[in-house]
Amino acid sequence: MTDQAVDTDGVRLSDDPVEESRFLGRTRELKELRADIERAGLDTLAGRKAPRARVLLIAGRPGSGRTALAEELAALVAADYPDGVLRARLGEPDGTRVPVARVARELLAGLDRPSPPGADEDDLTEALRTALADRRVLLLLDDAADAEQVDALLPDAPECLAVVVAEGPLTGIADVRPCTLGGLDTKSAMELLSRYTGSVRVTVDPRAAEQLVELCQAHPAALTLAGGWLAARPQAAVADLAKHVHAEGDEGTALSRVFGLVYASLPSTAARMLRLLSLAPAGLVDPHTASALAGCSVSGARATLDDFVGLGLLREAGSTPPAYEVPACLHARLARLADTHDRPAELQLARARMLERTVRLLQSCRAVTETDSPQAREKLVGMPRDLRFPTPRAAADWLRARRPALLASARLAVADGELDTLARRLMSQLVRAMVAHFGTQAAAPDLYGIHRLVLDVAERRELPREKAAALLNLADLDARTGRTAEALVRYRAALDAGREANDPYATGRAMESVGGAHLELGDYDRAADWFGRALAQRLARDERADAARIYGRIAAAHTYAGRYGEAVRSWRAAVAGHRKAGDVTAQARALSELARVQEYAGRPEESLRTCREAVEWARRAEDVRLQAALHLRLADTLGRLGDPVSAGLERSAADRMLREDPEDACEIRSASSED
Repeated sequence: MTDQAVDTDGVRLSDDPVEESRFLGRTRELKELRADIERAGLDTLAGRKAPRARVLLIAGRPGSGRTALAEELAALVAADYPDGVLRARLGEPDGTRVPVARVARELLAGLDRPSPPGADEDDLTEALRTALADRRVLLLLDDAADAEQVDALLPDAPECLAVVVAEGPLTGIADVRPCTLGGLDTKSAMELLSRYTGSVRVTVDPRAAEQLVELCQAHPAALTLAGGWLAARPQAAVADLAKHVHAEGDEGTALSRVFGLVYASLPSTAARMLRLLSLAPAGLVDPHTASALAGCSVSGARATLDDFVGLGLLREAGSTPPAYEVPACLHARLARLADTHDRPAELQLARARMLERTVRLLQSCRAVTETDSPQAREKLVGMPRDLRFPTPRAAADWLRARRPALLASARLAVADGELDTLARRLMSQLVRAMVAHFGTQAAAPDLYGIHRLVLDVAERRELPREKAAALLNLADLDARTGRTAEALVRYRAALDAGREANDPYATGRAMESVGGAHLELGDYDRAADWFGRALAQRLARDERADAARIYGRIAAAHTYAGRYGEAVRSWRAAVAGHRKAGDVTAQARALSELARVQEYAGRPEESLRTCREAVEWARRAEDVRLQAALHLRLADTLGRLGDPVSAGLERSAADRMLREDPEDACEIRSASSED
């Protein structure tokens, strides 16, 4: 947290270790919570070993200091949990419940544990419990919606501790006593005010300060806003603000009354920007987001955001480039103000501007990685300076920091239903940027969610071509994570969508993928049949390179089924196809596989001749790895034919190649051992 920033729920004011105290009050609550950690649970009293982690519940309204108290407790007891502190938010700023699967995935990422893309909630929570089984971790779950959400994430490890922040009790979780928060004690509340106003303005009129604390009900968020209001008006006395708050009457909460005063004091342009910040995805704002929402310059937006931080209306997120968070206790109020003061069309236009700006930033984020592309460099130079990233590293840092907001943008754009064109562009650029910076494998869990959103839009808008593409992408990710049956269903659906769109690429790709799924499932006859259908389409379209590749897949299906004669014919067709296409490397590999099948078929002499031919083509292709593997295969074949001298020469040749190219040595030897 930073100076003069309201915590989502608390009063943690600074990260400066030199400062006298980063946390105010709550001495009694902290003492009770620490004692509760050591308290014997019901299982212990009954003579049973505790089956799960101890759960501490901090209950209170947003803005009551509940998150700050949880963080302070975590800091005090962190040394007792050597495997670290894991944090997760279980609720969005607008009150939306975060799916358990998403939370579990984020926690697994915090543990550096992989989470298969597309895995369901049960699989992810089981993976989380497994990862925590032998650890001593403190789990901080903020803004929990209900007991079921928390229960699904609790580790089966008595040595772990879960600190849960919620608005009310968590009925359904055994042996949990809530620590319910009210206002701060008077001394701490006065100190909080003085940190904004300076001690003089409080000490010269302590009765007025006490009256203001009482009017604010010692509510941390209300006091923070009051302190920000006073800090912005050095000439105003504490008594002046107390009169203003008193004049608001008793309607609404203390936070509502003080917020109303702060909001009313803003210039109209700043008030409008503040209202529109309720549209920011995941409550995360940066100068570009605010600029697009309000239709102003980036520098002007940043200055206004910094003013909001000083008033306690925002807090800095502590990232580079600068980012801000809308406190959850203010989010609903801002949304209501936006609905009251701005027409629906204006709000929709603001959303559209925000999405368009995000699309352009993602384009720039990806383009900065394409250093070898003159077109990309030209496009990047043509962008406004504010949209350009100085280096690929800066772009990657921005993408990593903005990832939660970018994913939330995609979800919100799709849920809106009126901005599908922008949503499709956003998701397309987000996929490309993530692949460019993180790679397909690392970004796979996020990509799976994005492809699902693309599928939702394609089905809603009846776009069969995009539906086919989304289904193919999802099925590929399913197949890579071992969900072959699910992948097969999606490949068939993609085939139907491709045919509806009259898209030959999608239909051909889907037919080949259906064959690959059947091959993985061990249904070799169906695999060969589907590969044959894909081959017929490739031949009809005179796509010879693809046809040669599919001949190889048909041969593989026949090989697995033990039909070596048909496999040999298909590999010969693949060799001929690669030769006509001029792909020397592919021809050498196809000859290598042909030699393998000939050996399986009990024709070692033919296999020997084919293997030697493959060595020659591998030499022409300058594929050292393949040459070495082929020499090892020749050695094995010659050994079986009773020629140990020649076999030794072939092994010596392979060893010499491995010494010259040591990086491939391990992989080559393992490949030859599989042969």
